[in-house]
Amino acid sequence: QMELEALRSIYEGDLCFRELSPVSFQYRIGESGDPKAFLIEVSWPETYPQTAPVISMDAFFNNTISSAIKQSILAKLMVEVEANLGTAMTYTLFEYAKDNKELFMENQPVNTVTSVSNSIAIGTSDVPASKKKDKKEQLSKTQKRKLADKTDNKGELPRGWNWVDVIK
Repeated sequence: QMELEALRSIYEGDLCFRELSPVSFQYRIGESGDPKAFLIEVSWPETYPQTAPVISMDAFFNNTISSAIKQSILAKLMVEVEANLGTAMTYTLFEYAKDNKELFMENQPVNTVTSVSNSIAIGTSDVPASKKKDKKEQLSKTQKRKLADKTDNKGELPRGWNWVDVIK
């Protein structure tokens, strides 16, 4: 109960932290657009903190990370869990993951994630442009009449309308 209150007060207003339930939490390591960002989910069993919490990386956010990298991160986090067994460790795990993000993701290929984020960015930029319509210029009756006098029956100006008369 005390750890739950501590987590709520520490991460109040932090967009990376999400409380899924009173015993389950998610924390995003890295910025939203960062190709090396990942999400850790920690759930407390009934006998926590005497037993290890359940750490998962099965969130949709982590789909671009290879399973070998996920297993490597989970193994390193479990070493940290073993060192802190018997104490409140959720905050410690999140901070450990933040501090070692580059080490965890050093073998992650960046190309697969950037192509996905580029297609998303392109798709969102097109939406406002399609909603905006160009307003046609309104002509007065006299302007329309003068334009009709200058053009032929197809609406085109006659050949040589903009030629310069050298003699004048």
